[in-house]
Amino acid sequence: MDSLSRNEAKITELTGLSPSEISEALSLDKSYQGKQIYKWIIKGAESFAEMTDLPASLRNRLENEYGRFFASKRVAEDFDKATGAVKLALELKDGALIECVMLVDADGERTACLSSQVGCAMGCAFCKTGTMGLVRNLSKSEIIEQFLTLSRYGRLEHIVFMGMGEPLANLKAVAGAIRYFNDPDGINLSMRRITVSTCGLVPGIRELSELKLPVKLAVSLVSADNETRSALMPVNKRYGLAELKSALVRFRKASGRRLTLEYCMLSGVNTDRRAAEQLASFAKGLDAFVNLIPWNPAEGLPYKTPSTAEIEAFTNELTRRGISCTRRFSRGRSINGACGQLATSTARRAAKKGEI
Repeated sequence: MDSLSRNEAKITELTGLSPSEISEALSLDKSYQGKQIYKWIIKGAESFAEMTDLPASLRNRLENEYGRFFASKRVAEDFDKATGAVKLALELKDGALIECVMLVDADGERTACLSSQVGCAMGCAFCKTGTMGLVRNLSKSEIIEQFLTLSRYGRLEHIVFMGMGEPLANLKAVAGAIRYFNDPDGINLSMRRITVSTCGLVPGIRELSELKLPVKLAVSLVSADNETRSALMPVNKRYGLAELKSALVRFRKASGRRLTLEYCMLSGVNTDRRAAEQLASFAKGLDAFVNLIPWNPAEGLPYKTPSTAEIEAFTNELTRRGISCTRRFSRGRSINGACGQLATSTARRAAKKGEI
C-alpha cells in the first residue's frame, strides 16, 4: 500500500468526525481549522480544494496527502418529475453498491431514506432488498454521506432509516450517525424528525431503548398472526409477536414516542377481516399509529397490490375497531425507490453496460 492509500484509509471516516477529531486526524496546527473543515463537510464538500476559507498551502497539502475524502460516488440517479423523488445508486470504496432516496411530501418537505447495510439478511419475502442477502454493514461515515449527497437536491427536513438493510442489526453505526445529524453545532436535525424502521429485531429494540435516543420507531408488522408473519418474515420465527410487543411497550416507556406499525398490504394474504381483527388486538395498549402501505411491485416477487376496494374495506374494518390508521402514498414507486423496492442489481447491470 502506497502512502496515499494509507492516508486515504486513515480518513475514510472523516465525515463522521467532530471538529477536534478532524484536527487530530489531519494533524492540523490550529484547532479552528478543524471546525472550518467540519462546516464544509456538512455543507456537502467532497474535496479539500473546495474549502476556500482554508489557506491555499493547507488545501494543497491536504489534497496532495489525502485526495478526495468522500467514501462514495454517484453511479446512477433517477428522478420522479411528478413527485420530486430522487433515487441514487452510490458506489463505495470497496466497490459495493447501495441506494438511497429523497422523497418529497405533499407539503414540499423532503425526507432522506437512508440505507444501513449493503443488502439485508432478514429475508422478508415481499422485499426486493431481501433477495440480495447481506454483504456487509455500512460505517457511520457511509451512512452520513448518503444524507450529504441527497442534500444537494434540496434541504432535507426528515430522515428515515428505511432503505437497504436492517438498521437495528447495525445499531452502533446508525446511532453514531443519528448523533451526528442531531449535533446542534452541525446539521442540527431534531431527533423528533428521525425515524428508525425495523422488521422486529427484538434485541435491537431493547438496545435502542437503553440508548435513550428519542427517535421515532417504526415496526414492519405485515401480519399480527404468528403463522402468517413467520412465513413472510423469518425474524418472527426467532422473536414472535408476544416478545415483539413486550419490547415495543418497553421502548414506548423509555422514549415517550408514539410507535408506528408499518403494514404492507398484500392482496389476498393479510387484508381480510380476520387480519384486521388480529392487527387491532396487537395494537391495543401500544398507543401505536398504523401506516397502511399497499405493496409496491418488485421484479421477481409473487405478490399483488390490493385493489382500491380491498384497501378501503380493510381500512374501514380497522377504523371500526378504533385503530388510528392512514394509507401511505408511495411517492418513490415510479423510480423503484419506495418501500421494499430498493436493490442494486439494476444499477450494477447498468454500470457494467457503461450506461451510468
